Amino acid sequence: MSGLVKGFGQKPVLTGVDLAVEAGTITSILGPSGSGKTTLLRVICGFERAQAGSVSIDDEIVDDATHFVAPERRRIGYVPQEGNLFPHLTVAGNVRFGLDRTPESKQRVRELLEMIGLADRARSFPHQLSGGQQQRVALARALAVRPRLVLLDEPFASLDLSLRASVRTDVLAILRTAGATALLVTHDQDEALSMSDRVAVIRDGVIAQLDSPRAVYNRPADADLAHFIGEVNLLAGRYDGERHVITALGRLELTTGSQPADAGSAATVMVRPEQILLSAAADRPDACEVVDHEFYGHDAIVRLKPRAAATPILVVRVRGGSDWSRGALASVAVDGPVVAWADQASGSSVQP
Repeated sequence: MSGLVKGFGQKPVLTGVDLAVEAGTITSILGPSGSGKTTLLRVICGFERAQAGSVSIDDEIVDDATHFVAPERRRIGYVPQEGNLFPHLTVAGNVRFGLDRTPESKQRVRELLEMIGLADRARSFPHQLSGGQQQRVALARALAVRPRLVLLDEPFASLDLSLRASVRTDVLAILRTAGATALLVTHDQDEALSMSDRVAVIRDGVIAQLDSPRAVYNRPADADLAHFIGEVNLLAGRYDGERHVITALGRLELTTGSQPADAGSAATVMVRPEQILLSAAADRPDACEVVDHEFYGHDAIVRLKPRAAATPILVVRVRGGSDWSRGALASVAVDGPVVAWADQASGSSVQP
């Protein structure tokens, strides 16, 4: 996609999307509701036509000012949010739907049902399957025509929370086994970070950052993106001119790749909750008071009120769900380097 523009009436949605997806990789399009994720997929599929820019698949232009390839000729597999299986067709019938009636197609259906682990349910109907099984069938149907590209539009949103993680794992394994090139649209940061080779964060109609999941989480392009991708502590600070920033939590080392600024210049500093280490503290001037504690079993979220007036409430992730009662005093230390941005560099529209 190059310079892709699409709007509806006077409302711009995509204002210049540039994105390249490598063959055999899984890329997530991550953004809040209304950011244009589904519109982007519809343009790639050919359900909507771009108003400017171009879309190419395997170096074939499928949409620009002078070319438009019909959706059925693009060899794209599409998995919608609800799966949308045909209720009157069996599992095998749904998978076979887009194929010719040949011995080769029957073999293709058998291979796919084996791949998704539902060979024994070939004669079942959709209403006889669980939500996760239905999504696997929808994915097999999309893969049946050996597509050049698979598009998944919020494919886990309708599943119960307890099912999502296991179905994500199943779908990821199927895509990897098939060697598929895939674009996954989601507003769920966990899905994007856990399933993808690369994450593209869409904001204000453009791709604000495209990088590996680890880089997007650990080195977001600006403070607003940091806030959107997981919980974060944003602190005021000042550069010391040496690859450190001075904050209310002390003198913190800048991560590799961060651009230091002139000594004394203002910065916004990102500290992830898991970077903050807690230890019991007496009534010291630098102690923080526990104001909230949320227990999740595998870990806990502790919120602290620092005594420094200008320092915001700190969010801390504690491994193992260790108990910190309200009113307890804790001292804090930051583990590892941090990311900082010169204050004038931040300020965009993505909200947590």
